[in-house]
Amino acid sequence: MAKSTTDEYLANNRQYAEGHALHKPAYPGKQPIQPARRVAVVACMDARLDVEDLLGLQTGDAHIIRNAGGVVTDDAIRCLVISHHLLDTNEIILIHHTRCGMLAFTDDLLKTGLEGDPAAEKLLGQATNRAFKSCQKCASTPAQFHAFRGAIEPLDAPRSAASTERLQWDVRRGMSSILNHPWLPTSGPDAVTVRGFVYDVDTGLLEEVAYPGPMGSFG
Repeated sequence: MAKSTTDEYLANNRQYAEGHALHKPAYPGKQPIQPARRVAVVACMDARLDVEDLLGLQTGDAHIIRNAGGVVTDDAIRCLVISHHLLDTNEIILIHHTRCGMLAFTDDLLKTGLEGDPAAEKLLGQATNRAFKSCQKCASTPAQFHAFRGAIEPLDAPRSAASTERLQWDVRRGMSSILNHPWLPTSGPDAVTVRGFVYDVDTGLLEEVAYPGPMGSFG
């Protein structure tokens, strides 16, 4: 089977983890609007992830969509639909990572803490190891924070089997959202491919997440 562009970026990632710099930061000159490698990446906003570096991307290679957690939200879907149908990308890469802040809270906990619940404020302060400052106000947006399913853990806790499983659950949920969206075709001449990964911030390596598989429960 021929190697995909994603496979090439995985090979780049192994070199990156060994200390090699593949991304060239210099201005490359005039380029077309379409990503040269026809790739779109959805990744977490975490400061420890430099997506261009860890994949060995060059300026102009790919669309990079980032948010808290690298979650496939409605806005991420919006971006991917535009990326594919108008700008000709056909490979999608999802990247979550170890020690993610999205493991340290639940949506309800953060909402109630922001609204001024003392117990929630205390728990959030313990989880983040900083004083949590409530806004003492309610708000209708954002409707969701998309915290990862499962039992919460302290912010930036060392990697464990349980936290890795929680990350894998959400990667699969993101893959499922893309693969089942009617405007992102997965068969025929205009098909997209989707692969998901967990990036280990302590080793620099990407680990592929098998799909299909467990996605966690609501409990």
